Amino acid sequence: MARSIPELLRDARVIAVVGLSSDEMRPSYGVAAYMKRAGYRIIPVNPNETEVLGEKAYARLEDIPEKIDIVDIFRRPIFVRGVVESAIKVGAKAVWMQEAVVDDAAAELGRVAGLDVVMDRCILKDHRSLKF
Repeated sequence: MARSIPELLRDARVIAVVGLSSDEMRPSYGVAAYMKRAGYRIIPVNPNETEVLGEKAYARLEDIPEKIDIVDIFRRPIFVRGVVESAIKVGAKAVWMQEAVVDDAAAELGRVAGLDVVMDRCILKDHRSLKF
């Protein structure tokens, strides 16, 4: 059975942010910076970055040498299936598709593989609303 959003956010410690940019004006940066301040370990995943928010960036989820609780996706829907497949491959516990990131087939693929899946929601807004 899937965990609720409050359970997911309470249980998670490591969030890999796919599409995280070092551009402070990008939504991915603001969301990741907030989640880092909230106490989560943020791992940037972007082949065009070497470091974001003081953390080493990785080109792919498969390159990350530690366990991932949530894969937070800041990519266009066309790329989501590949990210979900990688999340399954590395044993992530959940995938979180940010607002306007919708791929029902990829979501179902994740669920069938046992991942918790959140789609078309902002992790920052949900975290802030829970007042952890």
